[in-house]
Amino acid sequence: MPLDPKPADVSRIPGALRLYQVSSIITGVFLLLLCAEVYAKFVLGYELEMNGSEGFLAFVPRDTVVAINLSTIILIVHGWFYVLYLFADFRLWSLMRWPLPRFVLIALGGIIPTLSFFLEGPMTRRVKRSLAQLEAKKAAEVRS
Repeated sequence: MPLDPKPADVSRIPGALRLYQVSSIITGVFLLLLCAEVYAKFVLGYELEMNGSEGFLAFVPRDTVVAINLSTIILIVHGWFYVLYLFADFRLWSLMRWPLPRFVLIALGGIIPTLSFFLEGPMTRRVKRSLAQLEAKKAAEVRS
């Protein structure tokens, strides 16, 4: 039997949901950029350089980057946004009092390409449906 959110936590859920939605999209985009960067680096042998001798943005042979290495920056930014994504996931999961497998599934959205895009919608609908049910239950109790 699933647990309902605690009444004291209901007001915090919309903010946690919004953080989850935003971090889900940003993490998913940077994961796709990271996948493209890994492909370019290890399959094609190129890295993305900014403000180098080749121009503002250029693919240069691997290990010859002398200016700003955007490939590394994409890796670092995705890593930090994944940390934010895990925090948002944990916050939403704990406020909603969901089972542990749901937390793990959402967490996988930051390491499996495109999964965060497919999970964000259903999780948002689930949270909104749960909040609507709680509101209806509260209204029914007030009328009784």
